[in-house]
Amino acid sequence: MKLALCGLAALMLLAGCSSNRDTPEAVREGVINDLSKRMDVKNMDVTVDSVSFRDKEADALVSFAPKGAARGQGMSMRYKMQRTGNEWHIASRSSGDLQHHEQAMPGQSNGQLPAGHPAIGGGAPPESNPNLPAGHPSIPSGQSR
Repeated sequence: MKLALCGLAALMLLAGCSSNRDTPEAVREGVINDLSKRMDVKNMDVTVDSVSFRDKEADALVSFAPKGAARGQGMSMRYKMQRTGNEWHIASRSSGDLQHHEQAMPGQSNGQLPAGHPAIGGGAPPESNPNLPAGHPSIPSGQSR
């Protein structure tokens, strides 16, 4: 009887120690652990916006923003996750699923530069203005001052 009670107590202890790892927080930990091997993520807020679990796989939409910044100043990525044991790892990133959050800055609307922004060229087309990155819309001279 004493042996059976000890066995039952051991099973209950094991059951209590093994927590459900199919949670957004567990996926977040996996993303942070994997990305921290390649970059510094200490200065980023990482949020799992949504996740769907299928046995040992998951699809997650994860947002990244600078620490303390408004969420609209970050980006989102879609990841396929794989669970090995109790840990989630990035299996792949869906190409083309990088999404930048765009949020107008105070004093900025429809392509205008924010107050105090240094002048950028004189309205020349982006392809002929070396100060603008490729694909950047031209800035009329009245908006660059």
